[in-house]
Amino acid sequence: MKRILLRLTTAAMLTASLAMPAIAADTLKTIRERGKIICGTSPGVAGFSLQDANGRWEGFDTDICRALAAVIFNDPDKTAYVPLTSKDRLIALQAGEVDVLPRTTTWTLSRNASQGVTFTGVNYYDGQGFMVTKKLGVTSASQLGGASICVAQGTTSELNLADYFRKLGQKYEPTAFATSEEALRAYEAGRCDAYTTDISALSANMLKFRVPEEHVVLPEVISKEPLGPWVRSGDEVWFNLVRWTLFALINAEELGITKANIAEMAKSTNPEIKRFLGQDGKFGEAMGVTNDWVVRIISAVGNYGESFERHLGQKSRMRLARGPNALWTQGGLQYSPPFR
Repeated sequence: MKRILLRLTTAAMLTASLAMPAIAADTLKTIRERGKIICGTSPGVAGFSLQDANGRWEGFDTDICRALAAVIFNDPDKTAYVPLTSKDRLIALQAGEVDVLPRTTTWTLSRNASQGVTFTGVNYYDGQGFMVTKKLGVTSASQLGGASICVAQGTTSELNLADYFRKLGQKYEPTAFATSEEALRAYEAGRCDAYTTDISALSANMLKFRVPEEHVVLPEVISKEPLGPWVRSGDEVWFNLVRWTLFALINAEELGITKANIAEMAKSTNPEIKRFLGQDGKFGEAMGVTNDWVVRIISAVGNYGESFERHLGQKSRMRLARGPNALWTQGGLQYSPPFR
């Protein structure tokens, strides 16, 4: 009987250990020893992550990496970027090839529960749409029955596309490509009637066309696409630092703290601002960084609204409205938990 109980106990312990997530490495320590943070990025999406003429990466997503580098090294340029396809991005993160993935990647249950990666927070609320040429004469996605549609493999766009036409009871011809860039080139070459991806990416990709005015984004939004930074599962310290760096950007906008006024705001007697900027409490030390970590972030990249307007807003090439990405106090969805 004792042997049976021992075998049962051993089996139970083994089952429990298999169910537990693997313990991740100390990511923050690894980054400090390496001297830079390695960020997964897209091969190039205007407004989000794109190399300029000098080869320097810039964009709304890369500002997350710059903010983290400012926190860790007090230098936003201590970053390296690894361009990743949609198909390979989560695999690269799980394998430790990158430290963080702020790469227009949708938060879904299956990704969060079964791929060894964890979503930290939403930095952009998006949705999937369709692009067509004006000469096609289509004004609604519901008119695309029977059409050939270019889409990238390994994306939520591919799955949403199938769901959309299944709900309409219509047939369509999916033309899937290994990368978003290949799908876009095929669409521009006339190999497909339409191209589908997140609406923000459609707007960015239209800028690449020889004659952008020949194309139009249809009005339908067929999905919810909450985008934001991902990390490997199992490293709670790194997860918290990435998550609260994003929240710091959002909270700074709500408090009216900007890159231009950060020095003056640091003199404030407002208890909420003092706590947020590290003059009261030791929240930075609790996460393994200095207590002035928020000051470093805002000094480097500004607040969430500044980053948005610089890369995506009405004065940028993208000219995107804030929409759901406005603060909750302004009718949007962006909201930071309390810093206390």
